[in-house]
Amino acid sequence: MSAPEKQETLQERREFLKAGAVVAGAGLASGVLVFGAAHSRPPEQAASAERRWGMLIDTNQCGDGCNDCVNACNTENGLDGKTGPQDSQWIRKLNIKDLRNGRVHELPMLCQHCEHAPCVDVCPTGASMKRADGIVLVDRHICIGCRYCMMACPYKARSFVHEPLTEQNPEVPRGKGCVESCTFCVQRVDRDEQPACVEACNAKGHQAMLFGDLLDPESALSKALKSQASTEVRADLGLNTGVRYQGI
Repeated sequence: MSAPEKQETLQERREFLKAGAVVAGAGLASGVLVFGAAHSRPPEQAASAERRWGMLIDTNQCGDGCNDCVNACNTENGLDGKTGPQDSQWIRKLNIKDLRNGRVHELPMLCQHCEHAPCVDVCPTGASMKRADGIVLVDRHICIGCRYCMMACPYKARSFVHEPLTEQNPEVPRGKGCVESCTFCVQRVDRDEQPACVEACNAKGHQAMLFGDLLDPESALSKALKSQASTEVRADLGLNTGVRYQGI
């Protein structure tokens, strides 16, 4: 091969590599943009460690057989409302019995949004995460479906999506092969609205669920926790749950 031919071949290779780098860079950039669009929020609405969202549930006010909170959760988050082993259920009603007097009543169980969340600790990819304001979430972009978090959760609050999903709420992206759980209706909280379960409970007059900022001493939630006895489910684990209960 002559010198001019060699020079032409080298130039063609440079142009080829340059074009490939541009295509790869564009693909990476679009991937970053897609991820950012799904998770970014205006700076004035950014989650802040100056607050910690929590909930107080009064099981004495929780009506037996009432599923208003469950139905509201299903509707808001695009769940099918079924309760089989392969269905997602972000809040469920449990029957509990006081062995001292035999009294039986119901308790809504959801993700407890723990300060020291076991699901976050065991996740190998960082998909299970806790926002600065205490809300525990799953990043579906990096969830690999290993389900370690499901095994680590002492409240059985997480579900695995086994089948393809349709008719989703655009604000609540879900996907086959991912783990999911209650998000405190983060899409509503970020608009200064109440979680769907709390709104539905109050609308029916039960007043069994109170949501607010645990760090704000003037919030209705903080005042209620100071004035009334409450407890954590499995307080012995030292997880400092964001959900507290009365009447158990």
